[in-house]
Amino acid sequence: MSMNICGAPCCWGVDDPKNPYLPPWQRVLDEAAQAGYRAIELGPYGYLPVDADVVSAELNKNHLSIVAGTIFHDLLDPANQKSVLDAVDDICRLITDPRLPKLPVHEGQKHPTPYMTVMDWGHDERDYNAGHSDRSPRLSPEEWTRFMGNVRAVCERANSYGVRPVIHPHAGGYIEFADEIEALVRDIPYEVAGLCLDTGHLYYSGMDPVEYLKKYADKLDYVHFKDVDETVYRAVLGKHIRFFEGCGEGSMCPIGMGALDYPAIKQALTDIGYSGYITIEQERDPRNADTSLRDVKASVDYLKSVGYEI
Repeated sequence: MSMNICGAPCCWGVDDPKNPYLPPWQRVLDEAAQAGYRAIELGPYGYLPVDADVVSAELNKNHLSIVAGTIFHDLLDPANQKSVLDAVDDICRLITDPRLPKLPVHEGQKHPTPYMTVMDWGHDERDYNAGHSDRSPRLSPEEWTRFMGNVRAVCERANSYGVRPVIHPHAGGYIEFADEIEALVRDIPYEVAGLCLDTGHLYYSGMDPVEYLKKYADKLDYVHFKDVDETVYRAVLGKHIRFFEGCGEGSMCPIGMGALDYPAIKQALTDIGYSGYITIEQERDPRNADTSLRDVKASVDYLKSVGYEI
């Protein structure tokens, strides 16, 4: 069994590709390499170019591979479906291009990387209620069925390229809380898509990461790690602000400095026999990206100190 740590551009504040304050993608790859990573996610569609020659040259320069591409879109509105599927096509063509360096497959790893991480996003009525299961509006059964049809279409498009889709419950989207994760795994068969569970999002949305990693062990293909500053998190939950506005206030912190118990999480992953890749995330305002390398290195150093591999 092996668990290796990777990186993600969101640690540099890269969540909205239209944000005017984003750092250059070349800098993110350079600093990811400085942190000791062997692999990184692409980040939101539109941040890195989809030109395989350009991306592979920069990856090779920094001795990095791609662990996952990312769909981070409104998956509820059927009017978005064509543009979402076009993005899936672009990402899958890029990450399956033979010029891009590939990660090794560990013994016991269910599916090879790179994955396609699928996240729903873009709904004010949920974004302003992130972390509040009691007051977040839910979809009607009919709306949920249509929503799952959209999600399944995204996953099936990725599968057509031989890319494994992994659905990521995300604070502020329509797949966030325990009841929605339960409905998701009921309605999207494992042969269509696995799960990417994020320890920080689970905690943020009222779930114990240890419990849920174990509960969905048979669906778990990929894992995200983050940590939560309890004081800031509680203050943010008391405000009427969006999820990423709370991240801009510091709700996410370097791993090992927050509320999550990472030795217990490691034990849970060991108990379920998880073998594969884990990606560190620490969402922030990109205007604070000057401290990203420092914080990523702190997270990496902490995880190495409790037994994880890079």
